[in-house]
Amino acid sequence: MTMNDTWLAIVNPAAGGGRCGKQFGAALDRLRAAGIEVDVVKTETSAHASELAKRAWAEGRRRFLAVGGDGTSFEVVNGLFPAAIEAGERPRLGFLPMGTGNSFLRDFSENGAEHSLQALTDGRARACDVMRLRHRDGTLFWINICSIGFVADVNGLRARRFKAWGELGYVAAVVSSVVGLGYRAYPMRLDAGDSDAEEMTFASFNNSKFTGGKMMMAPAADTSDGLVDVIRVGRLGRFDLLRTFPKIFQGTHVQHPAVRASTAKRVRFDVQDEIDVMIDGEAIRCVPVELDVLPGAIDVVV
Repeated sequence: MTMNDTWLAIVNPAAGGGRCGKQFGAALDRLRAAGIEVDVVKTETSAHASELAKRAWAEGRRRFLAVGGDGTSFEVVNGLFPAAIEAGERPRLGFLPMGTGNSFLRDFSENGAEHSLQALTDGRARACDVMRLRHRDGTLFWINICSIGFVADVNGLRARRFKAWGELGYVAAVVSSVVGLGYRAYPMRLDAGDSDAEEMTFASFNNSKFTGGKMMMAPAADTSDGLVDVIRVGRLGRFDLLRTFPKIFQGTHVQHPAVRASTAKRVRFDVQDEIDVMIDGEAIRCVPVELDVLPGAIDVVV
């Protein structure tokens, strides 16, 4: 069996509060028992998964397993791109979801790791779009979701001030952000449309339906339609926000009059200052410039 046929499992042992480090071995044993060749490398620091994936791609590997949460998948994708585009090749990416969120797979199944193990054993794969965000200092790639405004503010606050609090840190960040709720314009233009400079509570740019585990941010999103689903939420008061936000678990928040759902191939931003951006659960500060879609740029095993 050649290197191109062997999977490289990039494992984040710290994912899921350390649960991944304890459980991934048994899952890989099942794959090997099914005749699937798997090599293993473990991440040691933040962004290490990107370095490992980038190096492995340069060495000729084309099959990767992201073992962890959404953040692990995000790092692996950013290790594979833009090299995969430049080579004109499609990497194959499988998942062993053992992290906290594991949102991407929920578009296809609620069975998590069991579904992934079966898909890998059966050799199932489908083309998936990759989203690309160019910002003032570089480029980022993702396959799940990117948000700005309230959602990103909560995520950024949690990462900077409440990360050590675990799940309580998210609650603390939500409460703090609601108390200090404000609105701002994020001037943007979808494809050849008019510039939208209205003040918003938040905006989300989605390749898949789910975020944060079970929150259906973009109920109409399709990971292979060549489009980004844009959810723009206008000004919501604190009470209205708290009343509307739980509806995201059913996807019915899009029925609120302040919510606009649309699709685009490209989004251009006219943002002058650094803002909080949440990409696949990761907290980033940047000045977004342009977002576009790379249709069918990766094969995902689902």
